Amino acid sequence: MRNPRSLISRALLLPRPLLPPPPPSPAAAAAAADRRIGGGPASSSPPRTRRWIPGAPAVAPLGSRTVPVGLAGALSLSLTLVTAAEAKEPPPPELVPKDVVLYQYEACPFCNKVRAFLDYHDIPYRVVEVNPLSKKEIKWSDYKKVPILVVDGEQLIDSSDIINKLSKRISTDDFVIGEEEAKWRRWVDEHLVHLLSPNIYRTTSEALESFDYIAKHGNFSATERFTVKYAGAAAMYMVSKKLKKKYNITDERAALYEAAETWTKALDGKDFLGGSKPNLADLAVFGVLRPIRYLQAGRDMVDNTHIGEWYQRMENAVGEPSRIMA
Repeated sequence: MRNPRSLISRALLLPRPLLPPPPPSPAAAAAAADRRIGGGPASSSPPRTRRWIPGAPAVAPLGSRTVPVGLAGALSLSLTLVTAAEAKEPPPPELVPKDVVLYQYEACPFCNKVRAFLDYHDIPYRVVEVNPLSKKEIKWSDYKKVPILVVDGEQLIDSSDIINKLSKRISTDDFVIGEEEAKWRRWVDEHLVHLLSPNIYRTTSEALESFDYIAKHGNFSATERFTVKYAGAAAMYMVSKKLKKKYNITDERAALYEAAETWTKALDGKDFLGGSKPNLADLAVFGVLRPIRYLQAGRDMVDNTHIGEWYQRMENAVGEPSRIMA
């Protein structure tokens, strides 16, 4: 299964023509010849500082030679990674919580909302994957749902409330949520999230695909993993039909496409609902869609609506996870 946090856009994989460097002037050519035989003066320019990016090849300055197409793709990827790193919006160091632990299910859309916020603001956090059958990892808490976020010893619950409280904590100004931003955050919690299960469990094959991901990434024993994949897929296939009736969904795919187009139109030509950078509504939509993006439902959504470009911008802006790996 493809990594949903991939930063590589399809455009980077396409060949792109490169213009050759302009021919040097006669004086520059002569100076270059002198340097090749060791007769030229040493350059007085200070050495250039390079920013190394893991996985990027070492390259010569672009003006020194014609760059092969494959190398151009690698350079484009490097530039994308740098842009993603710079797109994050970390708080001042003195406002960053010292100890953050997220109790979650990997595929939970509400947990992914919280992770999108933490990743975008580059707040380091540890993850405790909760076993959904026993929930032994959260027996210490009276609250038996996820996400639970423990911030410097304080327990926070409910994804939207968690994000509100963290936003206040890391904000250098008075934290105020705009009316438009609040409206779309409610839309995510009250509408968009309810379209996910009917879509990812729409058919038996899609239910198996979803539970294959859940079983592989969840906290299960070997025996539980097998049972969860097949029994869970069968159960949720049936549950998804009841959810369609509960939320008055006639055609689940059409409803998902309509929601994606509704969100895209709300951007009104901007990169993000927040303008030049994501706001809390952008992070909420991105967070709940992230678990399904590379499942069949998510692939169909991107192929049949205009949401793909915004989603790619969000992947770049949120960047690599700030999760602390054990």
